[in-house]
Amino acid sequence: MKFFNKKSRIWVASFIALLLLSSLFLWLSLFKTKQTIAVTSYYEYDKVIPLKDTLALLEETDVFKLYHLKYTSAHNKMVTGLLSIPKNEKAPYPVIILMHGLGDHKEVDYVTYGNSRFTKNGYAVLRLDMSDHGERKGDFYDFDLTGDYKYWTREIISQTVFDLRRAVDFIETQKELDAKRIGYYGISLGGITGTIFCGVETRVKVPIVALAGGQLNLLYGRTGLSHEAKEFTSIIEPLNFVQMIAPRPFLMLNAENDEVVPPIMSKLLFRKAKQPKAIIWYNAKHRDTPLERIYGDGLNWFNEHL
Repeated sequence: MKFFNKKSRIWVASFIALLLLSSLFLWLSLFKTKQTIAVTSYYEYDKVIPLKDTLALLEETDVFKLYHLKYTSAHNKMVTGLLSIPKNEKAPYPVIILMHGLGDHKEVDYVTYGNSRFTKNGYAVLRLDMSDHGERKGDFYDFDLTGDYKYWTREIISQTVFDLRRAVDFIETQKELDAKRIGYYGISLGGITGTIFCGVETRVKVPIVALAGGQLNLLYGRTGLSHEAKEFTSIIEPLNFVQMIAPRPFLMLNAENDEVVPPIMSKLLFRKAKQPKAIIWYNAKHRDTPLERIYGDGLNWFNEHL
């Protein structure tokens, strides 16, 4: 006995195919959600652990006050930084967290330039040493996510994300700082790390990353293309976090001829980010991007959104 005619059988087959396709999309969606939850939950920490922070006045002028800062981060790591507070406006001041790149420190020339530029325009500036940098530097190995020091390399980024989250905890304790108006400006590795940080830390209202990008495995040739390499970098891959920045305004500043962070990486990161977002390109290489322009454009973005 035939229960279905030809037209009915086609309809049933189409329905089953649609059902299977819907199930596949649902499974992929759930898998993606679980993956996102896994990488973001990695950066949770015990907020009740005391900061044990100390502030020591280093310099005071008619324009600003400069403090040396220490506080305790996750994993019992001591973080060192500098806090500049302007004196030409009325407190509390909006705050910009300003981060350096690989191998540098909180007092490197291009960070000092940015600190001065922002402070003169009424912003408090918090500069930190990344993990294993500056005052925190111990033995320094090859920064390579596929080499013999890949776990040490990954920890520099991941630990700094924790350090930055604790920096926001510190800002919330300071009467002179406006914890509701926190911006972030990170350069190179500071931008890569900052994308992760700003993705998981919603208390940062305006993120800016300069000379940074996503798809970190592209930095390491064929060895970085394996499934194992991609899985290993998942907790420090900016592409896994940048979408979470929205609906906060996100600005990228990049060099068209960047020889350190290939422009394709910057384009991939920008493409993955959600609106509102903007990107500015400079006719420059990684190390000769004009400071007055990248900080000037960043300042304009902060003035508009922060």
